[in-house]
Amino acid sequence: MFFEQLINGLTLGSTYALIALGYTMVYGIVQLINFAHGEIYMFGAFAGLFLVAAFGVNIFWALLGAMAFCMLLGVVVERIAYRPLRGKSSRLSALISAIGVSIFLSTLMALLRGTNTTRYPQVMSDKTFHLGSVEVSSMQVIILLVSALLMVGLQLMIQKTRIGKAMRACSQDIDASALMGINVNRVISFTFAIGSALAAAGGVMVGIYYNAVWPYMGTMAGLKAFSAAVLGGIGSVPGAMVGGLTLGVMEIMGVAYLSSSYKDAIAFAILILVLIVRPQGLMGQKISKKV
Repeated sequence: MFFEQLINGLTLGSTYALIALGYTMVYGIVQLINFAHGEIYMFGAFAGLFLVAAFGVNIFWALLGAMAFCMLLGVVVERIAYRPLRGKSSRLSALISAIGVSIFLSTLMALLRGTNTTRYPQVMSDKTFHLGSVEVSSMQVIILLVSALLMVGLQLMIQKTRIGKAMRACSQDIDASALMGINVNRVISFTFAIGSALAAAGGVMVGIYYNAVWPYMGTMAGLKAFSAAVLGGIGSVPGAMVGGLTLGVMEIMGVAYLSSSYKDAIAFAILILVLIVRPQGLMGQKISKKV
């Protein structure tokens, strides 16, 4: 039973990690907590649902289509809601704008689709594999593999490409990067696009795995993913991956060995504990302010 719950936890944690990467990348560059990110995840789930229901595509085309749609949505949100406030007002204004966008997007989807839960059509036969005494479903295998490929691809992009180098430069000093000729606005838009695409992938896989999507599904998932980003170290890409997987495993273990009523409380208890014991997170670096 333990290993089955471990697989369940890693499956859930990988989706948290995909969402947490968007939080941590945006914060690492513009020092903004994008609280509308959970709603991007929700829109990705509905975009995948639309592609599956309207065109009968398979899970991989649904993933790609939802990721492309949410890349555009993320760029539009950044351009309209965040860029006009950047460098011209306090960070509190941008934070309030993020909360406003979050409420707007969830309400918009509720108006378009209603507040009831919508079920995904059957997109694949969910087979069960036996690894000794451990049962693993084909959907769990796909979620783990796709999440791993996306996270490895993101890390390679950040470390090996020109735009990744520009992202790392902006995270170190955005003003100096602009003086060195880097198009900061383009880098920030690209960061929002990549983070939104990863969240969309997580939304589609969660929708298919649990066979349900609803307009407010992004609220709790976004808060838990934010907790995962803080757990791993906000601003650290590897930290977001580790934090998401750790949070997912701990949540499932808590449900399995304690009670399902503690499911949502576990994430926020971990967040409070990390902020008290190690505010920089598991893989974050402690920054001392210069006087």
